[in-house]
This record gives sequence, structure tokens and C-alpha cells, in this order.
Amino acid sequence: MKPSKSWAFLYHAILKNKTVYTILIAICIIGFWLFENFYTGKDNPYGAQDAESRLIRNDFLPELIEDRMVRHKHYVLSYSETHEQAEWVAYALKQEHLTHDDRRRPYFIEDPLVTSRSADWRNYKGSGYDRGHLCPAGDRRFSEFAYNETFYTSNIAPQRKDFNAGVWNRLEQQVRQWCKTYGTIYVVTGGILEADLPGIGYEDVTVPEHFFKVVVREENDKVFAMAFLLPHKESQEPLKNFVVSIDFLESQSDLDFFHQMGKDEQNHLEASSRLKEWEF
Repeated sequence: MKPSKSWAFLYHAILKNKTVYTILIAICIIGFWLFENFYTGKDNPYGAQDAESRLIRNDFLPELIEDRMVRHKHYVLSYSETHEQAEWVAYALKQEHLTHDDRRRPYFIEDPLVTSRSADWRNYKGSGYDRGHLCPAGDRRFSEFAYNETFYTSNIAPQRKDFNAGVWNRLEQQVRQWCKTYGTIYVVTGGILEADLPGIGYEDVTVPEHFFKVVVREENDKVFAMAFLLPHKESQEPLKNFVVSIDFLESQSDLDFFHQMGKDEQNHLEASSRLKEWEF
């Protein structure tokens, strides 16, 4: 029995619409894939920026490689595509930054200013490692924008949970205490990035074996600096046990600190650990 013309019309209409829907779905899937893999727009997903910029002075930074530099409103960094994280992150911490404002933690997202794309946060999922902040979110509670800005994946590195919540956290708290005592503190921090280190996730994000932090302050037109080098494991040792000379840190990291300063001042800052100039 042949179908009526009306049934035949309906049957062909369904087939035609099914083809259209299939094409539309395919276009959406391709568009989403292109956006996820190639979009590096400069629009900031966290909305309007604060009016004041609070960046670290250039002469306190390691030697700059311009195509790796990313300059955010409240910190700057040098991004290593090879290791899928920052070689270093630098920021200024001022006394007025030390607030206890309650901020809602945003999602970690890729950095829109890293043209090669910063690591996907999913690399950390199920890895057993924390998404360890380099510029701490706790140092940027003074504004919602500054706080949210620390959740770019360019500002994190794989850290053991006990390390992140333990000795690394103690060092961050000590920096805040120095800020209360001395005033503005400048910080440069990161992991020691070397070849043949283990990695996590589908992008093979490097897991550093050591992390460093350099703290700098000015007093009466003099500059005081001290460096820490911590093995990537929890420790109950006093923080001063991890103090090293900046010369030694440079030999371990291949970074060149204070390179814009005069040679005499640079040698003075880098040659010794200078514990006596900082109150623990």
C-alpha cells in the first residue's frame, strides 16, 4: 500500500530537517573547538579593571625576555611555554593590601594575555597536586578584580598539598608580616624549571623539585633583598634554614636578578644571605 501524498510530504520534510539539524550541530561543534583551541582574545573575563596599577619596579625583576612577558594589573610574569607555567611571577605588596575581605573563589581559567595559551586547569584534575598560587590570592583581597586576577593558570604551578598548605604557606605569611613591619615588599617567586622533570596532564605541566622566593624592600634609600630556595616537600624547619644567596639562586635557576642595577649594588645584594637585615 502506497503512502498518501500528505504522509510522503511529511516524511520528506522530516528527512530534510534532520539534515539541516545535523549540519547546524556540526557547525556548532566545529565553532566551539576552534574557540577552545585558537581563541586568545585580550578581553578580560573579570570585567572592569581597577584604576590604579600596582606593579613591581623593573629594576627588581629578573632579566626580561619581552616575548615571554605578561603584564597584568596587579602582577607581572614571564611565561614558559615549554613548562606550561611562569618562570617567575613578581608583584608589590603594600600595607594597604593586607585586608581580610571575604572573596568568593572564582574558577581557574586560561590567561587571555598569554598568546601561546597558558595551561588548561584540567591538567591538574586527578593529578594529586594542588593548583599552587605564585602571587597568592591572599595578598590580593583588597579588590575583587585583583583577587580574581590571581586565578589565571599562568599564576599557578603544581604543588604538593602538604607543601602548599605547610612551609610554602608559612613563607607567604612571613612576607605579609614583613610588609606590616617594613612597609612595601617586592616579591619575585616561582619554581625552578629544568629539563627532564616530571609533568602532569595532557599538556605535561612541569612539576618543579624546588620553589624560590626573593623578597626586596627599600629603607632610607637602601635596598635590602633576601632569597629562599625550598625543596618541594613539607618541612617543619625554620624558614631561615632555606635562605640562600641570590648568587646561589641564580646558579640554580638560570635567572639574572637585579641586572639593571649598577654592578657594585648588584654584587652587594647578591653575594650573601643577609639574614641580619630581616626580622624573623
